Amino acid sequence: MTAPWTEWDHILKIDPDKELVDGETFADVCQTGTDALEIGGTLDITSEKMSRVIEACAEYDVPLYQEPSNPAVVVDDEAVDGFLVPVVFNAGDMAWMTGFHKEWVKSDHVDWGRTTTEGYIILNPDSSVGQLTEADCALDADDVAAYAEIAEQMFGQEIVYLEYSGMLGDPEKVQAAADAIDDAALFYGGGIHDYDSAHTMASEADVVVVGDLVHDVGVDAVRDTVEAAKDA
Repeated sequence: MTAPWTEWDHILKIDPDKELVDGETFADVCQTGTDALEIGGTLDITSEKMSRVIEACAEYDVPLYQEPSNPAVVVDDEAVDGFLVPVVFNAGDMAWMTGFHKEWVKSDHVDWGRTTTEGYIILNPDSSVGQLTEADCALDADDVAAYAEIAEQMFGQEIVYLEYSGMLGDPEKVQAAADAIDDAALFYGGGIHDYDSAHTMASEADVVVVGDLVHDVGVDAVRDTVEAAKDA
């Protein structure tokens, strides 16, 4: 079976700890044209906050995925199409490579049929996720390419995810990762704020992930990035 993300160009990531722009609803969010919604965040995430967003989006015809930051926030809801679980390859804290995952497996509640890991490479040292994972972000294009190749060839990752989290990244590094992998889907996230930035990154990556924009600016801006991802 072909993985659904091989047909995607754009993901909208919803942070359950953040509010939408005044006057906008999750119905508006679900009508932006994005290929999928991914629910997840780094700080102050709870299963209750996750459930609130899932419930609000479940009635709309948009694929719905959770990206849990730790096992305690996983919500086993039939409305969720799947779980995309980060494995941070350049983490200094190994809990983000296997530790949290081990605890989830020990709970005996992993639905492997709906679970896919994402080979994360974090590249913004000032981001919350960069600091939390103690990621080594001092990577040049060759380092990024090597991590991407390791993720696919040694660890069998179906998704390689370059995460700049809050800042627009270096297209050269995105291209280097794209050149290093064969079949894995390359996700890019970070700093996409308008048509041009989305088009630039979508020209290198298979899928762009847009997050803060929906909380900070709103759904019209998100629609512009969807259009750019489709045009790239």
